[in-house]
Amino acid sequence: MTRALIQWIDSDYCPEGAARLREQPDRVDWLRVLPFIFLHAGCLGVIWVGWSPVAVWAAVALYFIRMFAVTGIHHRYFSHKTYSTSRFGQFLLAVFAATTVQRGSLWWAYHHRHHHQHSDQAEDAHSPHVHGFLWSHIGWITSRRNFPTDYSKIRDLARFPELVWLNRFDLVVPTLFAVALFGVGALLERVAPGLGTTGPQMLVWAFFISTTVLFHGTACINSMAHLMGRRRFRTEDDSRNSFILAIITLGEGWHNNHHRYQSSTRNGFYWWEVDPTYYGLKLLSWTGFIWGLKPVPQAVLDEGARAEHAASVAAAESAAQARREHGSSPLKQVIPAAAAIAVATVQAANSEAPRKTESPAVHKDVSELAHELRSGQTSSQTPPTPGA
Repeated sequence: MTRALIQWIDSDYCPEGAARLREQPDRVDWLRVLPFIFLHAGCLGVIWVGWSPVAVWAAVALYFIRMFAVTGIHHRYFSHKTYSTSRFGQFLLAVFAATTVQRGSLWWAYHHRHHHQHSDQAEDAHSPHVHGFLWSHIGWITSRRNFPTDYSKIRDLARFPELVWLNRFDLVVPTLFAVALFGVGALLERVAPGLGTTGPQMLVWAFFISTTVLFHGTACINSMAHLMGRRRFRTEDDSRNSFILAIITLGEGWHNNHHRYQSSTRNGFYWWEVDPTYYGLKLLSWTGFIWGLKPVPQAVLDEGARAEHAASVAAAESAAQARREHGSSPLKQVIPAAAAIAVATVQAANSEAPRKTESPAVHKDVSELAHELRSGQTSSQTPPTPGA
């Protein structure tokens, strides 16, 4: 009990040793996850506080604003370093990302890099193929073996003490954020009573409800992006592309793309693949706050185009075979043939693509980050001189 209480405040407190804890079998640590349970239970507060348009829209806005923090900061910056910023800018990004209440950025990055190294294998902490849907969605985050941060796997980030502090005391920013939202609601109640918004109401909607939905939106990538959607690229895992998940997560639904080439700033490789996170990062780069957004190599784009062409050819051949087998007049074939092509196209697009090992020439594995560190390359460099 005492250990759990201390760990709520100090996430790095682990008297038995983090390495030993990670070796334990998966099991829920009910005391340790009480704050997580409290977050969900807080949503029930709506029964007593009611609602107002301001509170509801604040919840919606904060969902998308903080989803951008999850995808654009936790994921595309800290996990994959797909763009650069200054050291101070890096700190500001980590503070912003901490409002998502998804632990610290270093913990997030460590687990995500581990996921890519062992995707859909036994070591993958949240593979639906290995552990089942429910565990991959929410169970894994309650397991005591997944609580510690392995700083040896994120040495490029662990050398910044300010990031380690935010990661270690990961409840500080969320607590201050919740208090601030309560204060905003109380202020509105006083200066604009006609809005019908109160401090408790803003806390429940903009913090508890918005944050809980944000967590489950993010978790859909772990649980569903390896089960539903298309497989354009041949990868060693079962990652898939889903337009629906891309909308929910501001572009993270193009998961098969991402597993094919992790180092690109954009997950929607082609213009028709909606990727709001990339659009936001692109706009931010125009301010000079971030720079060096990494593109998708042409070789990867060409590979994807060839895969799409092969799927279309297979769909057409399947439709032609269906026509030959059912034989009818050309006029009567028009509508059935069109339907057959449509069905065959969907089946071909959703078929299992063979898995293959990533090509070192076009895929930058996360393990290279450690090599960059040894080579003295960091993201905390100063912006390049214009024209350089």
